[in-house]
Amino acid sequence: MSGLVKDNIFGSSGVVLEAAGGLSWQPVVTASTVTVEAAKGYFINTTSNACTITLPSSAEAGDQIILIDYARTWGTNAITIDSNGLNFQGSPDTYTVDYDTSGQSLNLVYSDSTKGWTPSSDIVNASEPTPPPTQKAAFAFGQIGSSSNTNVKNLMNSSGVIATDVTGVGTARRMISGATYGLDKGIFAFGYTSSNVSLKNLMNNSGVIAADVTGVGTARRGTGSTGYGVDTAIYAFGLAGADTNVSNLVNSSGVVASDTTGVGTSRSELIGVRYGTDTALFSFGTIASTKTNLVSNSGVVASDTTQVGTARTAPGAATYGGDKAAVAYGTTGDVTAVKNLISNVGVIGSDVTGVGTARNSIAGVGYGGDKGAFAYGTTGGTNYVSLKNLLSNSGVIASDVTGVGTARATLASAGYSTSA
Repeated sequence: MSGLVKDNIFGSSGVVLEAAGGLSWQPVVTASTVTVEAAKGYFINTTSNACTITLPSSAEAGDQIILIDYARTWGTNAITIDSNGLNFQGSPDTYTVDYDTSGQSLNLVYSDSTKGWTPSSDIVNASEPTPPPTQKAAFAFGQIGSSSNTNVKNLMNSSGVIATDVTGVGTARRMISGATYGLDKGIFAFGYTSSNVSLKNLMNNSGVIAADVTGVGTARRGTGSTGYGVDTAIYAFGLAGADTNVSNLVNSSGVVASDTTGVGTSRSELIGVRYGTDTALFSFGTIASTKTNLVSNSGVVASDTTQVGTARTAPGAATYGGDKAAVAYGTTGDVTAVKNLISNVGVIGSDVTGVGTARNSIAGVGYGGDKGAFAYGTTGGTNYVSLKNLLSNSGVIASDVTGVGTARATLASAGYSTSA
């Protein structure tokens, strides 16, 4: 051997963190920010405040940094790792990396440009990078008359402001569904012209909708759609002559896969929405009782679960609070404004008296990282509206705001952009 000496540094649970000889230990850090360097060790004291730790902007294979929870307070005031342009555990710098368990000790080693910094030891509890939240959204397509469809688009910024009409791209259609995929892009697919279609239109991270692409899967309308996992999406159920329970996965490049034999009660005009960090569910729709189907982080649709709440058709759903969701509005024969909150483990809560104009065939979407919006819809028949109701990051629906853009129903919405 070459005589390289290693010093043994013991973590909070007695596990040895091996550091190459010459590792230089720095004074205890109590500031809210610190920029660290390779070949150094840092005691991070978050007794009084959280701390953002910026890693070096350049690194070589084998570079090492050790971080230790000095006062066992990371569980109260977490540390956030800013990888400063380099990858962290294979995820880009745009991801959020928090360590929030008291007593953690991190031994970070740089491998290469693909994986970047990797915790070879992160005592007590490992932390996975969290994707950046979607900031903006788009409402598009829909029905504007008894037999008239549109492909008009309205963008919504990260403050929840809906912009004026943009002439649409793609076949005008209604009963279409949208979802976010690839972290910062959107997809609109399926729907009805004078017959069911399996077209898709991708939306880039600037909110530009692309031309039609012939879809894959059973042509149908009134599907549920949602993101799941990190950067993937799923379409499921829908009306194709009769209600179906077929599903189609969408990969991180926006490619729609062929049909998967469905699980759960066939239905249409239902909601799909994310909950937790990487899971989703489908619920409500054209059935007499409330059935929910959970979606795993690998896109597997589970069998029916009976949930509480008023069974209804054509409600909207939106995420809020980073890991929860709300379903609201819809019709039980009469339009309603009732709301049900969805927990971060996928449990749908009981009815809450609604706020805003009762309506159905509405679109819901997340925006601003942790808030949501419900917009457009019909109060009955062809009485279309362009109202908007914002959803706070605590799940509270605000009163009506007169909308901007063409009043319509059975439209689609999708989030896009991780930049505010």
